[in-house]
Amino acid sequence: MKKLFILFFLLCGVQYSIPQSFTASVDKNPVEENDRFEVSFTFEGSDINSIRNFSPPSFNNFKILGGPNQSTSMQIINGAVSASRTFSYILLPTSTGTFTIGSASIEFKGQILKTEPLKITVVKGTPKPKEEPLAGVSEDEIAKNLFIRASVDKSRAYLGEQITVTYRLYTRLNIAAQMSISKLPQYNGFWAEELETSRTLSFSTEVIDGKKYSVAVLKKAALFPTQIGKLELTPFELAVPIEIPKKRNPNNIWDSFFDDPFRRGDIYQYNAKSNTLRVDVIPLPEENKPASFSGAVGKFDFAASIDKQKTKTNEPITLKLSISGTGNLTLLQLPDFELPAGFEKYEPKVIDQINRLNKIGGVKTVEYLLIPRISGTREIKPIQFSYFDPDIRKYIELKSNPFYLTIEQGDSAANYYIAQKEGVKQLGTDIRFIKTKFDDIAKKQEHLITKPAFWIATALPLLAFIGLIGWKRKQDKLSGNIQLLKYQRAEKVAKSKFKKASKFLEAGNSEAYYSEIAQAFFGYLEDKLHIPKSEFTLDKAHSVLVEKGIDIQLADRMKKAGEKCEFIRFAPNASASTAMKDFYDELLNVVIDIEKALDK
Repeated sequence: MKKLFILFFLLCGVQYSIPQSFTASVDKNPVEENDRFEVSFTFEGSDINSIRNFSPPSFNNFKILGGPNQSTSMQIINGAVSASRTFSYILLPTSTGTFTIGSASIEFKGQILKTEPLKITVVKGTPKPKEEPLAGVSEDEIAKNLFIRASVDKSRAYLGEQITVTYRLYTRLNIAAQMSISKLPQYNGFWAEELETSRTLSFSTEVIDGKKYSVAVLKKAALFPTQIGKLELTPFELAVPIEIPKKRNPNNIWDSFFDDPFRRGDIYQYNAKSNTLRVDVIPLPEENKPASFSGAVGKFDFAASIDKQKTKTNEPITLKLSISGTGNLTLLQLPDFELPAGFEKYEPKVIDQINRLNKIGGVKTVEYLLIPRISGTREIKPIQFSYFDPDIRKYIELKSNPFYLTIEQGDSAANYYIAQKEGVKQLGTDIRFIKTKFDDIAKKQEHLITKPAFWIATALPLLAFIGLIGWKRKQDKLSGNIQLLKYQRAEKVAKSKFKKASKFLEAGNSEAYYSEIAQAFFGYLEDKLHIPKSEFTLDKAHSVLVEKGIDIQLADRMKKAGEKCEFIRFAPNASASTAMKDFYDELLNVVIDIEKALDK
């Protein structure tokens, strides 16, 4: 027995002492100039859920084609649990030579781990033939007459401050058919919120370097930085079918083409790509930071109220908090407050009414249900809410008035306390007879145990008690596991959202319909796959589905459906009721198929 105990102790010690490591690697080295390769940063240890704040190195002399993509693996050997999480990038060299990829860093339980730098040798490779457009027109010529320009309203911002990014299409060419998204931009280090734009492209005229362009807004997004440093917004890529003239004019092909009233030519699929943007995010000042500050950045108003000031014990009181204004409303943490002794507080009901025009704003309403248990006069101290105003670079602290409550003793509790005080009254000094004669009493021949009603009355409470225990255990499990709660409610929430979208479909309100169904689809994926809203991308959802063993074709269907949600604003015929119904069925079928696959 003693030997077994020592062996168990040693095994536990081995499991506990699994070392943590953070390493960098590439799938090939050297690399040809025109060849892409993958660089991976892998954390290995027993507790991958404790890693935070992955920070990649700068990839100078390389172009990022994809990433960061995350993958996770876990194994158990002889009782020892080991796991790993990998952050990978697809890179393309921009020139030949020997280059160094710096150290990536990650936080693990307060400790900063860094990888060793990587030396990459890029050699001359066989040049890949570049596809030329029809009629001998080069892509350089097309790029001068059709391009996407990305711009931000500010290139330097505070942590949590809104940055608005706008993608505009500039063209002097004839767009022959419907455009499609090749690649959506990645907002790593930001929480992103789509801003409302016209679902159909509306062109205006702008002159650049003496040339007249037709300009349309493709996409606008509000970005809220979640980390400091120099952050990068990857390009937005759009496949644009353009019409190439069959006859070339040696002087100016495009001006000749514009003069052609019929504009007949061959169709060429051109991949337009926006410029890369960089934003410098600085931390919020520490000076004069209020104790009640919890990350709100913008301009806000704050109000608090209760529905009654006089009540009885065990009767509910509603405390309502309202935060309105412009800023990161969705990410706001609720103001904390203290309750006097003798109160029970339940989980709040939170309602967000978000306005997604040029500035993210609206109203966040929070309702708390409070139950007083003790009578008397009570005071709820002033509730404080503070925020940082980036325009004046100051913290603003707001607070409510105190609330004074008069709580009377409720009836049921009053009777209970009276009974406790009075005790049992003695009615006499002897035992009083209830009945002295039994002439009218006859022995009952039939036994109660033989009646069906007896067994029904006996079984029903038992079954109800067993069912109550099962329900209580399930509720306790769900209450203690928020992720499990979200997982089980994901499909229900999606169907509810889809039901609301179907009402807009019946009413013919296409703009509200597409907005509602997109929110339902992305919200379902965030909850079902346990991806925080601030970290959600279609690529990440795709990789999570594949990691869970979902068929790659279903994961591709999900990604394609999500891209269609983003793309739908570019489709000029998307308002047709048939197309709206087909889109509804397509998304709902993807959700149902994901549910079936995950259940298996």
